[in-house]
Amino acid sequence: MRPVAFLIFCFFLLNDGASGQRQCTEADYYYEYTECDSTGVRWRVAIPQSPGSCSGLPSPVRGTECTFSLGQSTHRLQQCGLLWDSNTHATDNLSCNSSSWLPQGTYLESNRDECTVSLIYAVHLKKQGSVSFDYQYPDHNLLFQFFIQNDQCQEMDQTADTKWLKLTSHGEWASHTVNLKSGTNILYWRTGGVVMGSKVVKPVLLKNIQIEGVAYTSECFPCKPGTFSRVPGSSACEACPRDTFSGHGASSCTPCNTTTHYAVEGSSKCKIRPPCSKKDYFQLHTACDHEGKTQVVYKWMEPKICLEDVSGAVALPPGGEQTYSDGMNPCKKCPAGTEPMPGYEFKWWNVLPPNMKSTCFNVGNSKCDLMNGWEAAGEYVQSGAGGSDNDYLLLNIRIPGFKLPTSMSGQSASEYGRITFEFETQCTADCELYFMMDVNRKSTTVVESWSKTQARRSYSHVMTQNASVSYTWAFQRTNQPSEVRRFVNDVARIYSITVSNAIDGVSSRCRACAMSSQPSSSSSACVPCPSGHYIHPETSQCTECPPNTYLLPHAPPGPDACQSCGPASRSDKDHNMCSSDCSFTYNEGNRTRAYELSALGPVGVLMNGPSFTSKGTKYYHLFNISLCGGQMAECKDNVTDLSVYESQGSKPEGSTSVRSFICQSTIIPAGGRGFHTSLSSQSITLADAFLGATVESTLGDITARPDLFPEASKKVPDINFYYKSSEATSSCAAGRRVVVQLRCNPDKNAKGEISVPSQCPAGTCDGCTFYLLWQSSQPEVLFVWSEPRVCVSGVGLPQKKTLPCESVEMWVQLGGGLGALTALLLVSLTCYFWKKNKRLEYKYSRLVMSANKECELPGADSCAMMEGETEAEWRMRCSTPNPRLLGNSRLWHPRETVTVMRMCS
Repeated sequence: MRPVAFLIFCFFLLNDGASGQRQCTEADYYYEYTECDSTGVRWRVAIPQSPGSCSGLPSPVRGTECTFSLGQSTHRLQQCGLLWDSNTHATDNLSCNSSSWLPQGTYLESNRDECTVSLIYAVHLKKQGSVSFDYQYPDHNLLFQFFIQNDQCQEMDQTADTKWLKLTSHGEWASHTVNLKSGTNILYWRTGGVVMGSKVVKPVLLKNIQIEGVAYTSECFPCKPGTFSRVPGSSACEACPRDTFSGHGASSCTPCNTTTHYAVEGSSKCKIRPPCSKKDYFQLHTACDHEGKTQVVYKWMEPKICLEDVSGAVALPPGGEQTYSDGMNPCKKCPAGTEPMPGYEFKWWNVLPPNMKSTCFNVGNSKCDLMNGWEAAGEYVQSGAGGSDNDYLLLNIRIPGFKLPTSMSGQSASEYGRITFEFETQCTADCELYFMMDVNRKSTTVVESWSKTQARRSYSHVMTQNASVSYTWAFQRTNQPSEVRRFVNDVARIYSITVSNAIDGVSSRCRACAMSSQPSSSSSACVPCPSGHYIHPETSQCTECPPNTYLLPHAPPGPDACQSCGPASRSDKDHNMCSSDCSFTYNEGNRTRAYELSALGPVGVLMNGPSFTSKGTKYYHLFNISLCGGQMAECKDNVTDLSVYESQGSKPEGSTSVRSFICQSTIIPAGGRGFHTSLSSQSITLADAFLGATVESTLGDITARPDLFPEASKKVPDINFYYKSSEATSSCAAGRRVVVQLRCNPDKNAKGEISVPSQCPAGTCDGCTFYLLWQSSQPEVLFVWSEPRVCVSGVGLPQKKTLPCESVEMWVQLGGGLGALTALLLVSLTCYFWKKNKRLEYKYSRLVMSANKECELPGADSCAMMEGETEAEWRMRCSTPNPRLLGNSRLWHPRETVTVMRMCS
């Protein structure tokens, strides 16, 4: 405050000492803004160019607030070229020229494709400050991050929860605040996603960006048409109320002539009221009166903009006759040996239940804020009219918790409750119905969604923890804003909603329970059964399931509640699920083979790809496979729920981190999309139940496809592991299926190698059934007794041994061995004769060299009597073999002799 007071004091001192001087003109001074005072206000002070040269300087004026707010002025961001920019990053062969952040009046909307688009804002802070903004981030298929760089393009230190933003539910605005350092700060809002198929991505919405710590705001902008400012210098413009309008830079709104004209909120002009039509009214059922009767009535949509008394107008239909409603039977006590089944069961819709509420929401306007999003219509509850075609019509039911039946309270439950609803959609546009959940009011996640027209069908979702949960249905006719109603007849209907084990629910029937064998003073004689026990229908006692069976969660009491495990599988001690013990045995004639598969490891990993979307974005599919179930496979999303993990310290219900036998994640490599690290998203469960292992190509309703892979050895057949997922999806009504084929391959290592069919690089050809090939060498073979065993005593089983895979038939191996032996013999003979020939050439060359040196032929060997030789000496010489003669007989040839003679001639 002291520098401000001192500057103002100097101003008055200059004016007092300037008596008799000329009056100052605008050329004699300039303005400066002071620092923020203790009240958070700046002052604009006139400073003379030459102190004392003139008098009559303008008085100090209270300046602008120290907080810079963009507010509802985001529609002018493109005009501020020095501060704002929208940067688009395209990968190879990906055209992103039309991708950008778009102003939509009161908010900004991101791109809807897989291009990486950055909204950039540069600001210089005189002191430390902060930036805060509101956003909507409803779709995890789009990646959304916010980060800050300095003027050297170095990224500021940020934690994961400030860089990666949390998902929001549809229609919900979340706030985000990050501290800023003094100096230049470059703010980045970056979006980018992976679009697979034809599904449209929901954009990110941004509004109310506020920055604290800037030097000053030097300029005010006039309000756009349809808005006004009550006081000059306001931080934001207000939208004109309904049936009013305004022009550019208005300070108030002008009313319309409501007799003939109307205007929606934020209008720049009034419009003529059209004649009423069938699209302007809807039907609903009244609440039951004191006689238990209800009636179908019709009401005009609010706000009513049509005229009834003009030519071509449609009148409001009269109401229907009164009819009786259900629910009039009195309550009664459950008989002995049974207990009530608390929950909700809604099948008749004459009014919304007390624990349900219906709302309407639109991001860009408030037309439907006071409207009902859904209306009761007798046999069903259906989406309401709303105020615009892009409204979110919300139906919500809240359950405070779950309570297991007494017979199941002692078990380690994997299912605390289940919600089942029957619905249909009838659409002519790109409508979408979302089913969402919010556990303990921490985060809302989309469980499933359905687009366009859907025939009447049922969907169930299991609650895996005992917590307070809120389920929401959101219906949107189109995601494109428009003032003209074109799809008002597009509708979603829900026929029934059933929630089991709701803690504050009521019971419409009773179920059998286990009876205590001891006298009990409690009001209920029912007792909890241990894990893996069913209620015997005759004795009403808890009875353990037989070995290698698992207990069905919703089966009626009796032995049929225990379901047998599939081939080559066994149940856990609590009879909750079946899994393989990493061993497999099968009979081939009178021969039995048993394989030990533990060398393959607890979890197998396959990084499949790369694959490319329709626009060329590279991504991979990561498969995690738990073959034996000792350690379940886990797939995590390291983007959308990262901040949730850190803030809550545990995995939130409904998150994209899954644990199952087989799961899959989508991996986006680092660098190619402007992100510094590889991103894992869209984690899904492919299989949460093991059905069995067999060498047969069919198990139940699942069929293996060996034709998708290279042909296997006929001597060692493939082992097929069959899995399934109980969770139904919009494209797989029966859930997903997985077949893992194990194959002996001597060219692979012991741990093996996993691959997918070349015809289906994603591992599936229809999106519902996945096929994987796991090739390995050296399986351990165990010797087992043939069953039924009829022998006693005698020899024992041989020791376990490891045998290599044999992928070639015996006769092929024998032929190959004989061919190799023959080739080896031929090579040996060739080498021998080649070496012998070289030795002969060497001796011949030495003989020729010695002959050339003396230039005469060597003397001929003869047994004739020499001159002066006695007869005895002659006989002795000729009777002894002459090695020279023998050697020369091999060396000399008549032609060669002639050649030598020519050389010496």
